[in-house]
Amino acid sequence: MSVKAFELIPAVERDLLMGDKARINIECIECCGKHLYVGTNDCFIHHFLLDEVTSPKGRLTYSTQKLLHKYLGLKKPVAELRAASALERLIVLCDGTVFLVDMVTLENVPSTVAGGARIKGVTTFCINENPVNGDPFCMEMGVLSLKRRTVQIYMVYEGRVQLVKEVSTPEQPCAVSLDGYFLCLALATRYMILNYNTEAAQDLFPYNSEERRPIVKRIAREEFLLAAPGGLGMFANAEGASQRAPVNWSETVIGAAVCFPYVVALDESFITIHSMLDQQLKQTLSFRDGHILQDFEGKVIVASTKAVYVLVPLPLERQIQDLLASCRVEEALVLTEGAKRNIPKEKFLVLHKRILQQAGFIQFGQLQFVEAKEHFRKGQLDVRELISLYPLLLPASSSFTRCHPPLHEFADLNHLAQGDHKKVMKCKKFLISYLTEGRSTEVPNGCKEDVDTALLKLYAEQDHESLLDLLASDNACLLADCVPWLEKYHKYFALGLLYHSNGQDTAALQMWIRVADKELQDSTKPDLFEYIVDFLSSTADVNLVWKYTNWALHKNPTTAVHIFTKRPVGKDQSDLKPDDVITYLEKHREAVLLYLEHLVLERQIQEEQFHTYLADLYLERVLSLVSESPINEKELRRAREKLQALLRESNLYSAQYILDKMENCEQLLLERATLYGKLEDHDKALHILVHKLGDFQSAEAFCIWTSSCRDSAYRQQLFHQLLGMYLDKSATGKSQSSVCSDSGDLQMAAVDLLNRHGELFDPVHVLRTLPDGWSLQLLRPFLGQAVRASMHASRTSQIALGLAHSEHLQLLHDKLKETKKPIAVSAKKGCHLCHNTFSDTEVVCLPGGVPVHTHCFAQRVRDSPTKRQLTNSSNHT
Repeated sequence: MSVKAFELIPAVERDLLMGDKARINIECIECCGKHLYVGTNDCFIHHFLLDEVTSPKGRLTYSTQKLLHKYLGLKKPVAELRAASALERLIVLCDGTVFLVDMVTLENVPSTVAGGARIKGVTTFCINENPVNGDPFCMEMGVLSLKRRTVQIYMVYEGRVQLVKEVSTPEQPCAVSLDGYFLCLALATRYMILNYNTEAAQDLFPYNSEERRPIVKRIAREEFLLAAPGGLGMFANAEGASQRAPVNWSETVIGAAVCFPYVVALDESFITIHSMLDQQLKQTLSFRDGHILQDFEGKVIVASTKAVYVLVPLPLERQIQDLLASCRVEEALVLTEGAKRNIPKEKFLVLHKRILQQAGFIQFGQLQFVEAKEHFRKGQLDVRELISLYPLLLPASSSFTRCHPPLHEFADLNHLAQGDHKKVMKCKKFLISYLTEGRSTEVPNGCKEDVDTALLKLYAEQDHESLLDLLASDNACLLADCVPWLEKYHKYFALGLLYHSNGQDTAALQMWIRVADKELQDSTKPDLFEYIVDFLSSTADVNLVWKYTNWALHKNPTTAVHIFTKRPVGKDQSDLKPDDVITYLEKHREAVLLYLEHLVLERQIQEEQFHTYLADLYLERVLSLVSESPINEKELRRAREKLQALLRESNLYSAQYILDKMENCEQLLLERATLYGKLEDHDKALHILVHKLGDFQSAEAFCIWTSSCRDSAYRQQLFHQLLGMYLDKSATGKSQSSVCSDSGDLQMAAVDLLNRHGELFDPVHVLRTLPDGWSLQLLRPFLGQAVRASMHASRTSQIALGLAHSEHLQLLHDKLKETKKPIAVSAKKGCHLCHNTFSDTEVVCLPGGVPVHTHCFAQRVRDSPTKRQLTNSSNHT
């Protein structure tokens, strides 16, 4: 696709060059700064001064002044000109001879040595623009000679030339370019790279110089541009490789140059400009009778046979803007990247960001949202530029103004969409995605309030699921802007969250209560009442709790009590004392019950009043169900289980108080037995369980849980008491209003008790208690357990005794090892007890190492009221 990258500006008109001489043609040109030199076919050199002139409208033109022209006297065309500005010399090729002329006077320079300023038999030459010689006052030159397969390297001085190297080539060279030690040559049939220092050669590709004119052009350090077969412009470096894709130009190209990032080529009718970045043809200029195209220090000059023109590149920024105006985003970005090498870093960064932002808006307008998002991110777009396209999304208090010059041509989203509702919706969906991602990954350039407010408005309008997430998170939504918007779209629950995030919890609760009471319609939160309860349970403002709990209790007391039961234990509850809460809940018995269960069963508060109150409420519930007609057995069973569990597991309630309240209720015998157990009146408890209920299993369970926190003696006594009750009934055979009139049942209960819990009984006591007529076969499990337990106890005692004896011996050994000192006994030293002297070495050593007679110590032990541990040792003096 075309782009205007260059303008063709006349530099030397025909009349200024040749006047009325029609047969004069331009043969070569050279430009050095403002100085332009033109060689013609009549052996003249013309010297012009070019001044750039910019018109008031910004158009560039050239004011040309002819300074001098000089006839060289050879009657042959001037074939080539090259300027050596450091030497103030022009290197001229005319009639196969290279010689020097003065740049100012155009006079031939006399040689400082004999025959040293001319080179004869030359077909063409080139200047080394990357010289290996460090002398600033000489130039390196590569020369091709007529009918010689060599390349000669010369050093050019102010008044002489000096041959320094001659390198052979496999074929006659016809074109050459020089960079450092590397020669790029067009031979008769191929191109090649030749290092004239090492003479290493590298063939590039074949080329027939007889069919078309070869082009060898140095374009950068150790890089060349070549005319290849098939109308291709090929790039090659000093290693013979190509690091750029070729450009496809004309088959009849006669000249080429590089003005980055473009390749300019000339044929007989056109000037073509290709991009080096994407190899596409960007511009074509008509140019008839094209003859010469060369670049001089970034200035591209073209000439016909009669006039000279300058190919002036348009500023890259203008080219990029033209591409963007044509919506050629990718080309603009490629050109921007390519311009990096020609623009100062800081300026390039600013330009690059702006181009990316503009590209993003172009693709946004084309609904290419993925690409637009990527360019916005890379270009670090102020997100408010995008938000400002959407009417009313920016807060009224926002100080944002759009970038100038503008990044896009859209007034707003309506202008962009042109009434297309689907397009508007797609754009809004994109903005939601863009703002959401940006909000979660980066701080939006100091405009958090604008971003969050815009997001909230979009979420509310689109009924987006993320609205609540936004308000539940740390946000900067502006209250004044968002309240009307949320009310407009009936997002009252979200409005409450907004009030809460702004510290207005009272306003939030009032809004939610209006929704819960159906005063306002909002289906966002179906379980709004539960949410309000949770909110009150978590708030640190106790005044709010007391203010709104009454409303919650009247609406649903069983749920409302969670305000107190779900309140985190770690919170400061100095103003929510359990006594105060219970008093507050008194009118709602079910709520009180749930709260007491929370205190007693969950938090396990160890206070008698709460346990007693809970037991009392459980009992009231049971009595209420008992008094109903007909009785709901399922509910009654559940209520009794809760009462029984509390009576059994808690030790803090007032057992006598609860027992008194159920005294006349014969249906609660199991509960009464539990209470008698708590009062340590086990006879009554067991009597109820055994004789009134006939529930032997409950009787055994009673003994187990009653003695669960007691010692083994207590438990044994309780089980013996139960066994005795079984045996008394069995022995007497009396009923006494018992539900179990069959003594056989009690007998079997006693047998089962012994066989199941034999380890808890004293076998000797049991055997003495059992009736004489019982069969030992019935008691076989019990007796087996008893024998095993007795043997186990005996053996355990023996092991313990043995271990103790062993430990005692070990301690004696350790003590002897520690003392080690001998006990001195002599006839001169008397017994400490009787004060008589020792007649033998049999002594007893008292603590402290004091020796006494054995008979004296034995007498002392007999006379002592308590026996002491003895330590005997025999020592010899």
